[in-house]
Amino acid sequence: MLLPERQYRIIAEVVKSKGRVNVEVLAEKLGLKTSDIMRDLAELQSKNLIIIEKKSAQKAHLTEEAHRYIDRGFPEERLLRILIERKEINLSTLRENAEDFGLIGEEVQIAIQHLIRLRAVEVREGKIRLKASREEVEIISEKLKEFRRKLSELEDSVVEDPSLIREYLRRGLVKLKKRSLIWIIAPSATLEMYERGELKPAKVVTVVSPELIATGKWREIIFKKFDLKVEPPTVHPYRKHPYMELLDEIKEILEVMGFEEMKGPHVELELWNFDALFQAQDHPAREIHDTFFLKYPKWGKFADKSLMEKIGKTHENGWITGSKGWRYKWDPKRALRLILRTQTTAVSMRTIYERGDGEYRCFSLDRVFRPETLDPKHAMEFYQLEGIIVGEKVTFKHLLGFFQEFAKKLGLGKVKIKPGYFPFTEPSVEGFIKHPELGWIEVFPGGMFRPEVLRPLGVKKSNVAAWGIGIDRIAMAILGISDIRDLFSPDLEFLRSRKVPIIESIYRW
Repeated sequence: MLLPERQYRIIAEVVKSKGRVNVEVLAEKLGLKTSDIMRDLAELQSKNLIIIEKKSAQKAHLTEEAHRYIDRGFPEERLLRILIERKEINLSTLRENAEDFGLIGEEVQIAIQHLIRLRAVEVREGKIRLKASREEVEIISEKLKEFRRKLSELEDSVVEDPSLIREYLRRGLVKLKKRSLIWIIAPSATLEMYERGELKPAKVVTVVSPELIATGKWREIIFKKFDLKVEPPTVHPYRKHPYMELLDEIKEILEVMGFEEMKGPHVELELWNFDALFQAQDHPAREIHDTFFLKYPKWGKFADKSLMEKIGKTHENGWITGSKGWRYKWDPKRALRLILRTQTTAVSMRTIYERGDGEYRCFSLDRVFRPETLDPKHAMEFYQLEGIIVGEKVTFKHLLGFFQEFAKKLGLGKVKIKPGYFPFTEPSVEGFIKHPELGWIEVFPGGMFRPEVLRPLGVKKSNVAAWGIGIDRIAMAILGISDIRDLFSPDLEFLRSRKVPIIESIYRW
């Protein structure tokens, strides 16, 4: 029987392994990856030349602590060696100067516990003393060396009975991971055919040439068969993530409506995220359950001391805004704490501070972060569409008109508007659209920035209409998704099933 050269080599290696070999070992002997030989194994199995046996097993993996012990010895080994020389050590000295004794962190307590369990030491009057005889110490030392040697041999080994390594597992030195093991077995008939020389290697040819026919070499080769019934593999062309495509289309809509994009950092000062928005420093949204705080670095810097003073006075007594403020002592240090921004309104604050009075329209479409509980309607990281309309003649009607026009261009249908409350806008509204499965969902919060927000930033003549739209929820309605987590799904099949979002208003312009 003629076999392709690689399949013949596989049979030869299985025979050399006495008719049974692990597929990973087999691939290593052939100098190939396991995935490279799976098709050959399937073909050999179809010819009844091998048997493929699959078993579930547990493999041992050593922890970082285990590797450290293999290199340096167990903590009890190291402490025992010192006690052999010094006989006794003060416990306070041992704990305070652990590194001088070759121990680190918790290793001191680990060493003491195990030496006591081995009856090698005793602890009295604040001291640890060696109590075992010289012969007993030698036996304990050899026992620990053997224990360490067996540990070093466990890496990547198959564990059939976990009880045999119970001590290693208890000490957290070994982790067991389930793996599927594949064994290749050669039946007795295959072994006999191989021994009799009835199996021979041959070259696989896909194209018939005149030379092969004329020389008779066609008898010594294998012609690869083609099955025209087999469907060719599906080739998926490159495409953007459906959600990213939708966000690009939304940006295009806003740019056509006369808005320009503004950018800002993800790591932000509380000053821009809260204080500039006239949000009191004791407001619940500024606590750890609603905001991600940076651990390091914890504080940022801000050079404009004049702006800090204006914002502080506005919080304390209203400054020149006509307000009474929040009537508390404003803490400038609190305003310099670093957070992951909870709203893109911080970008609007930076833009208004830089541009001041005038007529301009800007938007920011970027990520914000809040420690939400992950569910179909909420996520800890999501996109927010922030926008501002600045001008002396801008009114509340312009804001409502924008919501209606924007919803119309997105094809979202009817928009319900109701009064709302935000610390930094007055009047304020909340706009709702209807999701086919989730019902009415709030997506259009906005309002007119209060004087307490604008005056410290240097805006004296202009009015500012602002909004912070939950664009993720709008995307759910447009893409037909009922779970916000699907917007960021890595499942390729799910993503391929999503149609390319087409906002018809873009193509009517």
